[in-house]
Amino acid sequence: MTQRRDRRERPSRVLHRLAFAALAVATAAVPTIAVAGAGAAPAPSSAVAAATAIPDLGAGTLVLDPSMSTAEIQAKVDAVAAAQVSNEMGAERHAILFKPGTYGSAADPLNVEVGYYTEVAGLGKNPGDVVINGSVYVHNQCTAGSCIALDNFWRSMSNLTINVSNSSAGCYANEFWAVSQAAPLRRVHVQGTTTLMDYCTGPSFASGGFIADSMFDGTVINGSQQQFFVRNSRLNGWTNGVWNQVFSGVEGAPAECFPAVPNGCGPYTTVDRTPVSREKPYLYVDGKGAYRVFVPAAATGTSGVSWASGSTPGRSIGIDDFYVAKPSDSAQAINRELARGRNLLLTPGVYNLDQTLKVKHAGTVVLGLGLASLTPTKGQVAMSVADVPGVDIAGITFDAGRVNSPVLLQIGTQHAAGTPAAGRAGWSSGADPTGLQDVFFRIGGPYVGKATVSLEVNSDHVVLDDIWAWRADHGNGVGWTSNTADTGLVVNGDHVTATGLFVEHYQKTEVIWNGEHGSVTFFQNEMPYDPPSQVAWMSRPGHDGYPALLVGSGVKSFSGSGMGSYSFFNQGVDIFAANAFEVPTTPGVRLHDLLTIFLDPSKGKGGIRNVVNGVGGSSTIANPDVPVTVVDYP
Repeated sequence: MTQRRDRRERPSRVLHRLAFAALAVATAAVPTIAVAGAGAAPAPSSAVAAATAIPDLGAGTLVLDPSMSTAEIQAKVDAVAAAQVSNEMGAERHAILFKPGTYGSAADPLNVEVGYYTEVAGLGKNPGDVVINGSVYVHNQCTAGSCIALDNFWRSMSNLTINVSNSSAGCYANEFWAVSQAAPLRRVHVQGTTTLMDYCTGPSFASGGFIADSMFDGTVINGSQQQFFVRNSRLNGWTNGVWNQVFSGVEGAPAECFPAVPNGCGPYTTVDRTPVSREKPYLYVDGKGAYRVFVPAAATGTSGVSWASGSTPGRSIGIDDFYVAKPSDSAQAINRELARGRNLLLTPGVYNLDQTLKVKHAGTVVLGLGLASLTPTKGQVAMSVADVPGVDIAGITFDAGRVNSPVLLQIGTQHAAGTPAAGRAGWSSGADPTGLQDVFFRIGGPYVGKATVSLEVNSDHVVLDDIWAWRADHGNGVGWTSNTADTGLVVNGDHVTATGLFVEHYQKTEVIWNGEHGSVTFFQNEMPYDPPSQVAWMSRPGHDGYPALLVGSGVKSFSGSGMGSYSFFNQGVDIFAANAFEVPTTPGVRLHDLLTIFLDPSKGKGGIRNVVNGVGGSSTIANPDVPVTVVDYP
C-alpha cells in the first residue's frame, strides 16, 4: 500500500446519492445497433490480397472480428484482464483491437475489463464503425478492504461506441472508467451513463484524468475524481467537481464556477474553444480490409468532437509506409528505417535502446500500440526529433534507465537565447505543428531509473496533449537518492500549447517554461513527497523549495488556466515551498483559476506558503484538503 492510497477526502454522501440515482438511468434496455453490408465479398486478386495483408502487430496484440462469438471474445479479453489488472509494474503490454462491426447484444453483452498497459481500440475510420453492446470498464483495486482507483494508471480506450447494455450487472450496470493519470479516453461515443468513480466499493478515491474528442449521451458522474480534464467533447450532464475540473472546447460543459460555491456549483474552469489542438493518430482498417493510420489535421479555435459532421479532417497513411517494430528490434535497425523516411509503429512491449532513436524527417508519425515503452540503457536520450515540422508522437511511455539520461525525449535542438523566430522558421509551422498525444514519462517504479529532464521542447509550434511525467512515489527503486530527476518538462520553443499537463514529484522545478506565447490549459502537480530536509530542498539561499511551474523571467507572453499543485511531504519533518507558481509580473503573463492543497494531515508535514509570487495564502496542516485559490493573477 502506498501513501497515495489514504490521503484524499472521502466523497460525500451527496455524491453517492447522485451516483446511484444516475445508475437507474442505464438499467433500461438499449436496442442493439445493427451492422450494414455484411455480405460475402468476391475473392481478391493477388494485388488486392497483398494490399490487404494483415500486418504482424506483435504477440501482445489481439485483433477481434465480429464473426467471432461473444463467448469466444469474452474468454480472450478476460484472459488479458486476469494477467494485467494487478500488473502495475510488469513488462507485459497488450493492445485489444476490434475490427469494424457489432459485438455483444442486450441479451448477451460483451464486458471488457481494462488492466494495466492495455489499449482497447476500434479499428474503424470513425467511432460508430465499432459498436460494443455491454461495457469497457475499469473498477477500483481493493487491498485490505480499501477499494480505490488512485493507482489505476497506464491504459486507454479509443475509437468505438459503447451501447451500455449490462443491466444484469447490478451496481456495475453503468459504463465505469475509474482511473487516475495516464488512462485517456479518446474518440468514444457512450450511449448510456458513464461514471468516473467506482462507487460500488469504498472509499473510491480517484485522481484522474483525461477525455478528448468524445460524446456522451447520458450523464457523466465525476464523483470522487479530485481533478479531471475534458477537451473537445460533447456532454449531456456532468454531476459535480471536487478540486479542479477543467473543460476546453466542450459542448454542454458546466458554466465556469471557480472556486466552488458550497451547495452550489464548481469548481469548474470552462474555456469555450480550444485555441490549438491536434488529435491523436490511430490505426484503422479501410473498406478494402487494408490497415492504415489516420493522422488528424491540426485545428484552431474548436469545440465539440472532430467527427461530428463525418470523418475527422486529416490524412491517411498506408501501413506499408510504416516500419512495424517489435521489442526485439535493435535501435540501429529502427533508426535505419527512420532515416529512410518511414514512419514508425511500435507494437506492444518494452524496447531497450542502446542508442537514441532519431526522427529526422518532417511529418513523421511515431505511434505506439499497447502503451509501448522505450527505455535507454546507456544514459542516452531515448528519442530526439530534428528541427522539422509536423512530427507526431503518440501512445508511448518513456521509462528512465538505470544510467542517468540528460533528457528522455527531446523535440528540436536548443537554439541560442534570443534567436529571432524568423531565424527558426524552417523548424516548425503554425499550420502543421508537431504533436505529442498520450506520451508518458516514468522515473523509477519497475526498477531504479534516472533522468535529469523528462521532456525538452525546443521547437516552436508544438502541441502537448495529455502528458504525464511521473517520478515514482511507490514501486521499485524509489528514494530521494535512487530515482533522481530534476524536472519533468522544459519548454524553450515559442507557441507551445499544453492541454492536459500532469507533472509529479520531481526534485527541483517541475516545469520550466522559457518560450514565448505559451499556453497551458489544465495542470496537475504533486510536489515530491520525500525531500529529507528543508536544507536539501532549496532553490536558492533563503527561498524554500521549488515551484511546480516557473515561467522564465524574460518571458513576455504566457497564459495558464485551471492549474493546481498539491503537497504531501511525508518524511516526518516540515518541508515548505515558497510558491506553487512563479512567473514574471508583466501584462502578457496571465494565470487563471489556480489552487494549492495540503494532503493527508495524518502523515503530511509543511506545505505551500503561497499560491503564486507571494499571493494567495498558505496550504498547510491548518487547512488540510481545502483548496487555497487565486482566480486571476495578476
